[in-house]
Amino acid sequence: MNTFLEMGLAPELLRAVSELGFNNPTPVQQKAIPVILNTKNDLVVLAQTGTGKTAAFGLPVLQLGEAFAPRLQTLVLCPTRELCMQITEEFNKYARFMEGFKIVPVYGGASMQNQIRALKSHCQVVVGTPGRILDLIQRKVLDLSAIRWMILDEADEMLNMGFKEDLDTILAETPNEKRTLLFSATMPVEVARIASKYMNSPEEISVGQRNSGADNVSHEYYVVHAKDRYTALKRIVDIHPSVYGIVFCRTRIETKEVADRLMQDGYNADALHGDLSQAQRDYVMNRFRNKSLQLLVATDVAARGIDVHDLTHIINYNLPDDPEIYLHRTGRTGRAGKNGIAISLIHTRESGRIKDIERMIKKNLDRKKVPGGKEICETQLLNMVDKVENTVVDNEHIEKYLPAIMEKLARLDREELIKHFISFEFNRFLEYYKDAPDLNVNQGDKHMPSKQSRPDSFARLHINLGAKQNLTAGSLMSLINRNCNGNRIVFGKIEILRKFSFFEIEESRMKNLLAGMNNVLFDGIPVKVEISSPTAPDYAFKKNEKKKEYRKGNHKNNRKRK
Repeated sequence: MNTFLEMGLAPELLRAVSELGFNNPTPVQQKAIPVILNTKNDLVVLAQTGTGKTAAFGLPVLQLGEAFAPRLQTLVLCPTRELCMQITEEFNKYARFMEGFKIVPVYGGASMQNQIRALKSHCQVVVGTPGRILDLIQRKVLDLSAIRWMILDEADEMLNMGFKEDLDTILAETPNEKRTLLFSATMPVEVARIASKYMNSPEEISVGQRNSGADNVSHEYYVVHAKDRYTALKRIVDIHPSVYGIVFCRTRIETKEVADRLMQDGYNADALHGDLSQAQRDYVMNRFRNKSLQLLVATDVAARGIDVHDLTHIINYNLPDDPEIYLHRTGRTGRAGKNGIAISLIHTRESGRIKDIERMIKKNLDRKKVPGGKEICETQLLNMVDKVENTVVDNEHIEKYLPAIMEKLARLDREELIKHFISFEFNRFLEYYKDAPDLNVNQGDKHMPSKQSRPDSFARLHINLGAKQNLTAGSLMSLINRNCNGNRIVFGKIEILRKFSFFEIEESRMKNLLAGMNNVLFDGIPVKVEISSPTAPDYAFKKNEKKKEYRKGNHKNNRKRK
């Protein structure tokens, strides 16, 4: 079935689809719409974001729904406010020529009373986030006992955000006779559990290879030392003058720091993180959507549910801990048949994680060299010349100024005029990249510093951060290098525990490090670094663990003797 007409969609829906400019269905629409329209099966659809999933469930559900129905028929659950608003907008566009369908969005951060009034006015479709849906159920405002359609959109994202218990509670409120449609980019264990527990022998549709990256997204990575990460980011942005993308950071603090530095350095950027109010978040997102911003610097949590068209780049300032998160990040570019680029900045110890990502997305990541100053200046100059060449000249208004301008510039020939123009626009840029150092790590230094470069002795230090505070080996090294003056520190063994961690650095740098870590914050938490000793928490912790094992073994031996 190559057209929407061949799928058997109603004339009202075909008209709406035509006016939206949908010429041919996407692969996920080709596979899902006929199943929803012509069978009574539950359905699991595995497809990347940006593949047309909303139309894949929205069009057939509207066609099979009952106009002017007095009770709620369809519930769509999604992870975030942004996605909730987007799905609602799409449903309204599809139902434009269908009378009797009212679609109500419900989500946190908006007036509860307004949403309650909307629900009481006999709506047929509700689109909502799990937290607000559960709240409305508990207030006995939202009745799910008669719904015919239960749709879980981006199910893996909802579980990643900690909505497991909410989903269980909501699904338990729904009738057994409903049809459930589950859409997800990946199929982790928890998503499979929901499918097994709440769905009746679901049919499964996969668009592309499971858990694979989009075909039209190319993947690149750059290996740099932690201290050079921000400089490398600027060079990558400068070599792509038309970049329009998201820079992903690990923590709120890092997001603020990177965005602030980019703005101070004259880049068109802003931050999106958990400390923003809803009004501030909406303001940033509106600027990004209308392309007033080129770069949005965000954490994974803050960026969930963002669906912005035409993104050219996704830049991983830090690699995510989970390869599946990499898949979600990079799925935001390369949509609607357009090409996208996913770029990752990694340090010398992360080559193994690149291999994990390659296995996950079933694609190779190309190692690239951080561009040098000469290459960047040439690209920027040619881009500026292109802009000048394509500038629309307003002859009507500029004509009266030309005689005075010509007289003033008469002494300059064509070549000199071009040189003056370029220098006026570009001197600062040329000066910045004059004698720019090479930031690339040599191939021989790809994994670890060579044995010859390792110091003779290490100092072992304790830090009051661990996995509970989202500390990883990479973020620890970045934190230390940012706050220790001098050349890059050589690290030894790193142990990330739950509430604290231990790491080794070259002993000659220890005093400098301890002095540099005063008044430092990590994601809002005061950092405390001190020398580790046999009385430090790890020694006591391991000692207690050994005691427990010893007692456990004696207990078993005593039972045997009895």
